[in-house]
Amino acid sequence: MISAQDLIEKITSSATCDDCIVVVKDKTQANLRWAGSTLTTNGVIQERSVTVIAFVAVEGGMASGGLTRTDVTLADVPTLLADAISAAKAAGKAEDYAPLANNVTIGDWAAPHIPTGPDVFSTFAPALGDMFSRSMADKIELFGYSEHTHETTWIGSKGGLRLRKDSPVGRVEMTGKSHGRSRSTWNGVETRDFKDVSVASIDAQIRQRLTWQGTKVEMPAGRYDTIVPSGSVADLFIYMMWVSGARDAHEGQSVFSKKGGGTRIGEKLSNVGFQFFSDPEFKQLPAARFIGTAVSSPYSSVFDNGQTIKRVDWFKDGVLQALIQTRATAKLTKLDFTPIGENAIIKVDGGTGTLDDLVKKVDNGLLITTFWYIRMVDPNSLLLTGLTRDGVYHVKGGEVVGATNNFRWNDSPVSALNRLAHAGATEWTQPREWAGNMSNMATPPLVIKDFNMSTVSPGS
Repeated sequence: MISAQDLIEKITSSATCDDCIVVVKDKTQANLRWAGSTLTTNGVIQERSVTVIAFVAVEGGMASGGLTRTDVTLADVPTLLADAISAAKAAGKAEDYAPLANNVTIGDWAAPHIPTGPDVFSTFAPALGDMFSRSMADKIELFGYSEHTHETTWIGSKGGLRLRKDSPVGRVEMTGKSHGRSRSTWNGVETRDFKDVSVASIDAQIRQRLTWQGTKVEMPAGRYDTIVPSGSVADLFIYMMWVSGARDAHEGQSVFSKKGGGTRIGEKLSNVGFQFFSDPEFKQLPAARFIGTAVSSPYSSVFDNGQTIKRVDWFKDGVLQALIQTRATAKLTKLDFTPIGENAIIKVDGGTGTLDDLVKKVDNGLLITTFWYIRMVDPNSLLLTGLTRDGVYHVKGGEVVGATNNFRWNDSPVSALNRLAHAGATEWTQPREWAGNMSNMATPPLVIKDFNMSTVSPGS
């Protein structure tokens, strides 16, 4: 197979349009899957995607058009370029036009992709086998998977962009069931290389929660002080990020729109010192220092490829500071250019301790395991709905006293910002609903006052 670098050079040197950006992604993934405490499948996947974006000058601006293909060979290059140029001409003047970056080099352009493989599980797999043996002896069934992905992205252009980034990440998702599958719980872990994954900790949490489910406490729908694990906090606030486009807010179409026009930037939305930022220099969650995108969207623009990403404070001390911008929307809204980054970090002033420490601070409330099937109900308030899953526990006097029924909930993460009672320490976490969509998020577990459990759900 031709190298990514050589393929980009061939495409950009052959391009007859005004400019051309090529994005090549080489990805390898190793995985293990299991069911009933038995390994079912394992393997390694290798794939490449190639996106060609053509830029064509038109009256009053520039048009862009692109297409993505897999398994591209040198023989495919003329057709790829012709199709991209045709797509650009058909699209007409681009609304997100901004001058393209030229002659920018970031990253080790010449280095090859370093594939991942089964060796990444060399320590994890034997520990997992031991967990299987213990679970079978205790009539606990384990279901789940682990995967490790390494994706290398090269972005080159006719104008001299030579950008490269590497994104290694892994995760474990584990569901434990017992007592004839009448009890069920879940645990998820993010990792870079599996060296820091503690199978013993996963095992201990699953066993503890299955034991808690031995005592049943039926509870009605209502508003509860709710202890939300960091992964579920991530699920809520990822959704908030997805509706944080500055243009939508500026045009009155989002929860961050100000009545009468404009945005809510500068408004205090939290009752505590709430910090929410993206930072490519955040050591625990390294991220690219440049914009690299294959498609334009409300949150990104192909014209912004190669622009520098710096720290952006979305919230500072509970005050909304910024919304997601391309250079084109920044010009429209007359606000700073604040591109979305590849990581997201939430911290609450004074937040310390673990999820177990938060339980001790709640006199009467609920502890959830995960949220599931999250959907938007009202974009104007960002009212979301969803289900609890794999264990909801009644907390009384700072202790878990038993498991209760699942709920359908209706609440807004923006509204919840003003109802934060306690927070733990910020930790790299795995969202469950949006696993795979955001692997670079660090949040604290939270206690949200008066979280709206709207109806009892019969699901597990």
